[in-house]
Amino acid sequence: MKTTKKYGKKADLALSMYVKLVRAAGTFDKLTALDIQKFGLTQPQFGVIESLGHLGPLKMGEICTKMLVTGGNVTVVIDNLEKEGLVERKPDTKDRRTIFVQLTAKGKKLFDEIFVKHAECVTHLASVLTESEQLQLSRLVKKLGLALKRRA
Repeated sequence: MKTTKKYGKKADLALSMYVKLVRAAGTFDKLTALDIQKFGLTQPQFGVIESLGHLGPLKMGEICTKMLVTGGNVTVVIDNLEKEGLVERKPDTKDRRTIFVQLTAKGKKLFDEIFVKHAECVTHLASVLTESEQLQLSRLVKKLGLALKRRA
């Protein structure tokens, strides 16, 4: 007979929810990472290309914030994308300390080619839930994330 240590009804519920959330997110992340690899990119590289493709030129700090990573990590990713001719750095004309990163024509073409395919992959993975369930899950995860961010 399997025995489990009980921490109280509320704690057991919270722990169970947490484990399920982490496992589902981890599996979703792993499957989307495999899709991204098909394009010859790492997840951070794809994240930068996706951000720039949707938002246009961004400051290095803005990219860090969007991707939830440190400046050193983003610098390496940007360096590698720049070597591939996918992005370029442009100094701000008003403040030379500020550097903008933008897609090159080659980077824009890549974004246009791969984002739709990646979106199809994510849509397929999410299709195990109905549209209503996807909306509900999105609202709940956002609520959880915003509440936890206020605590941090």
